[in-house]
Amino acid sequence: VRDEFDNCITVCNMENVDPLGIHTGESIVVAPSQTLTNDEYNMLRSVAVKVARYIGIVGECNIQYALNPTSNQYYIIEMNAR
Repeated sequence: VRDEFDNCITVCNMENVDPLGIHTGESIVVAPSQTLTNDEYNMLRSVAVKVARYIGIVGECNIQYALNPTSNQYYIIEMNAR
């Protein structure tokens, strides 16, 4: 969530527990995530805030990532303003 004064917070992170390739709308998720390390969580949280600021989101949004846990390489799969 980002307000008009550029204050940002993350409310919740969730993790898909199904194998890759299943549509996320039909997937089982857990909240909070169970397998992210603290470093991975903070990296993705920081990216979310940067992206919300860059795009200019005011209000809520969600970002879905694909993360390679062996390299910390990530991809933004989609972002949705709410």
